[in-house]
Amino acid sequence: MRNMSRVAPGWWDYTTLDRELLDDAARLTEKSIRGLARPGFEINFFDTVQEFYLAEALEYINAWRQATAAKPAGLCGPIGPTEQLPLVAQLVNALGISLKHCHYWGMDEWVVNGKEASLDFPLGFARTAKELCFDRIRPELALPKENLHFPAVDPAAYIGSWNQARCVLMQGGQGEVKHWAFNDPPKREGAYRDAPPPPEVYRKLTTRVVDLHPMTLMQNARTSGGGTVQNVPHQAVTVGPAETWRAETVSIWHPGHHDNPFGMRLTTLMIAKRVPDSAVPMSLLADHPHVRFNFLRSGLGTCEVEMH
Repeated sequence: MRNMSRVAPGWWDYTTLDRELLDDAARLTEKSIRGLARPGFEINFFDTVQEFYLAEALEYINAWRQATAAKPAGLCGPIGPTEQLPLVAQLVNALGISLKHCHYWGMDEWVVNGKEASLDFPLGFARTAKELCFDRIRPELALPKENLHFPAVDPAAYIGSWNQARCVLMQGGQGEVKHWAFNDPPKREGAYRDAPPPPEVYRKLTTRVVDLHPMTLMQNARTSGGGTVQNVPHQAVTVGPAETWRAETVSIWHPGHHDNPFGMRLTTLMIAKRVPDSAVPMSLLADHPHVRFNFLRSGLGTCEVEMH
């Protein structure tokens, strides 16, 4: 019998894992984290904030530079982190890179009153991507509007767009509930009352509307609204594992303020040791052929007790 969640008894999450695994993760040092790299799982550290976000922005440039008329290419990108987005626009403009044959897939979007958030919704992801990046690119270099793909409540067009170009990269962060995009753990109900969905079942999920775990609501209120959880929608539409496995590389960026020191260690350990568990959705990337974790060294922290 699996443990009950310590934070949301009606849901699955990482607090339902065995204590031994959790304690093993908490003991990881920077040196031992480095030692967890393996074929198919790359681990990088950056010394400064500037290096960290520039490297993240350069992933966009490197992906888009692979696009040609015969073989269009692109990437799937996040809102969170966002600090790389103005750098992407600055690099495209400074280097004069034409994005004519490039594509971009947004990872996710809030659902408000049964519809994907509009461009006037303050927390909107498409709005943020446009304001911080795409609207800053010189018109003669910009992606064609039809090559910008954002998920919608009716996901058919978005899912179909993945057939238009090769996805070189999926880039993202990690939430406190250990998700990428809004691939949250599921509720503890129905066929999954006693155990979460098997990894092979979860990995078949495609772009869809999801109910958000309470931890996700609290995190987004904290990081984007000063804690005003009443302003955070309880649903979102998110890119699925099915699309994620079409990306040649999944690159996750850990600045240290989206998830905590323990969470970053836990998913690193589970991916490295190939321990996929859908209560920890990020751990399912253990079965992806090429995953990259990128850490800002100053954000790694420790799991030692420190009373405040």
